Amino acid sequence: MKNTTTNLLVVFILLFVTFSNAQRYRIQNGIGVYGGITQFDISTDDFVTNSGSGWQGGLAATVDLPHRWYNVSYNIQLSENKLDFSAAPTSGGVNEFVEHKIFTAQVALIGHLKLIKNYLTIDAGPMVQYNSQLDINDESKENYILEGFTDLTLDDIEEISQVHVNGAVGVTAGIDNFKVRAQYIYGLTNIFNNLNKSNQSAGSGTDFKGNQTMLVFSAMFIF
Repeated sequence: MKNTTTNLLVVFILLFVTFSNAQRYRIQNGIGVYGGITQFDISTDDFVTNSGSGWQGGLAATVDLPHRWYNVSYNIQLSENKLDFSAAPTSGGVNEFVEHKIFTAQVALIGHLKLIKNYLTIDAGPMVQYNSQLDINDESKENYILEGFTDLTLDDIEEISQVHVNGAVGVTAGIDNFKVRAQYIYGLTNIFNNLNKSNQSAGSGTDFKGNQTMLVFSAMFIF
């Protein structure tokens, strides 16, 4: 928890510095509006998962630094993602992948390394995320037993941690008013940390660990 608090403090300091610098430079072409598709999963050794697709939309404001080899942008993005957990109706039964949804809201400070002016950049930066709980699509399967366990159900793991710090890397290409972007997001904090504190999962004797991964392909219109 101490490390998470420290990371959040660093991110907010960076955001404050960005806003202060933004007053000294023009905002490039105003506001960018973007949307795209996502591929979401949780990297974990505790559960058997399968990645799922979703959507993302957001806003971006880029601080133009014409005499520097980089630009900086402030991004706010929302997404709805899907992933599957392997579970069975009874312990020892036949497992199947059960679909879940997770909603995320992210604020990111991204640096853009100019490879070809503003037409092609490599992007990287920190991100703060708030996400929903795991939402099972078919409520009749809430009591399915997770693969590898004898009594841990899908309902027991829905209360995941909801505040995280992520790292994002990617590439952006395009002209002044239109760009496309590929971005990879990795969760630096344990998305299952809250399960280790809950009564339902404490009896499993497992210290759950998992880090989210998200691949995003999006298109941006800049006004």
